[in-house]
Amino acid sequence: MAQFDVYRNPSERSRERFPFLVDVQNNLLEDLHTRIVIPLGFSKDFRGHQLDRLTPEITYEGVSYLLLTPQLSSVSGKVLRQPIGTVEHLRLEILSAVDFAITGI
Repeated sequence: MAQFDVYRNPSERSRERFPFLVDVQNNLLEDLHTRIVIPLGFSKDFRGHQLDRLTPEITYEGVSYLLLTPQLSSVSGKVLRQPIGTVEHLRLEILSAVDFAITGI
């Protein structure tokens, strides 16, 4: 598991609205049994609710999503299975959103 890998949401209940999870946990913590993730939600479902610094828009596989930083959570590493891609190229935007959520800066 690598930081900024993208996984299919393992939850059948929430997968329709939040199809992917982005692993934001640093690889130094790989021995933990959990991973810190942020869901991606379809941008079209959140019109009018976007906060640029907190919920940046991400294009993944040609579809526009919002990184829903306020919904940052942890999941068991076992349920993530195999990554289907990465958004490592958006590292700065993702870390800025997490930083803004925690520090307001």
